[in-house]
Formats: sequence, structure tokens, C-alpha cells
Amino acid sequence: MSILFLISAVVAVFSTAMVITRHNAVHALIYMVISFIAASVMFYTLGAPYAAVLEIIVYAGAIMVFFVFVVMMLNMSVSPEDEKRATGIKSWIFPIILTLVLIADFVYAFIQGTPQTNMVKVIDAKRVGVSMFTTYLLMAELAGILLLVAIVGAYHLGRAPKRNIHRYLQNEQTQK
Repeated sequence: MSILFLISAVVAVFSTAMVITRHNAVHALIYMVISFIAASVMFYTLGAPYAAVLEIIVYAGAIMVFFVFVVMMLNMSVSPEDEKRATGIKSWIFPIILTLVLIADFVYAFIQGTPQTNMVKVIDAKRVGVSMFTTYLLMAELAGILLLVAIVGAYHLGRAPKRNIHRYLQNEQTQK
């Protein structure tokens, strides 16, 4: 097992723990992106460059954009004083350090050459696509339905409560 794999595994475990313990939702999302990047580096060091690229594009890209939209729709903001304190440079130093460690880890693995694939069978993109839409079609459809339900649920939770006030009563309440 490579030392590069162990470094990225430690970063992934630590950043995942930080996702769970953060009170600010945006900080938790930043640590989740770092965790996804660490998983991508682990895939690359194990000899699965296609899975590493998919991890970055699908999870760190598309799913995180979805989570950011959910956070924006739910309006999970805190007081302005807490927001000023939470967005200082101190809150960015540690995620930047973790990201730089992962970038250095990936660059070293990339310069070193292709990973050892004596125990891993390399699968190309065409075989992944064919198996996803033949053998695992039901799972792909269920994942799409699950994402649709999550979007509808986030919209339902994030919308403002409706006030059913008759137009005649509304005039009386504004005069009070």
C-alpha cells in the first residue's frame, strides 16, 4: 500500500469528521468537497483513474452544487455577527492546508507514473457506461428518483409558510 494512499485516507477521514462537527453549513460543505477530492486521490493511487475523474465531476462538482442550492433554499444563515466571525481568514486556513496536501499528493502520484495495477483490473469508460445502463439500470433510475425527491423535499422545507388572510381582514390588521 502506497504512502500516498495513506495520506489521502487520513485527509479523507479527518475532513469527513469535520463535516459532521461543523455548525456552519457552508464550512461543512467545504470539508465535504475536500473529502471527495481525497477519495478521488485514493482511487487514482489504486489504479482507477476513471473512477477518480468521476468522483471529481459527479460528487465534488454536481452533487456539491446541489447541496449548495439546498443550503441557499433553506436559508440556513446565522446572525450577521456570527457570519462575520465565521467568514474570516482563520476559517479558511485549515481547508486550504488540507487541499494543498491533496494537490501535492496527486501531483506526486501523477509524476511518478501510472499506479501499479497488478491487483486492480482497469475498466474503461465504455464498459462502465454499458454496464450502468444494462445491468445496473434499475439502480441508476432509483438514484435519479431519489435526487428528484430530495429536490422536491428541499423546496417544500424552504418555502415560506402561506398566510391565508382574507382581503377584508388584511385591511383591518394593517390599521392596528
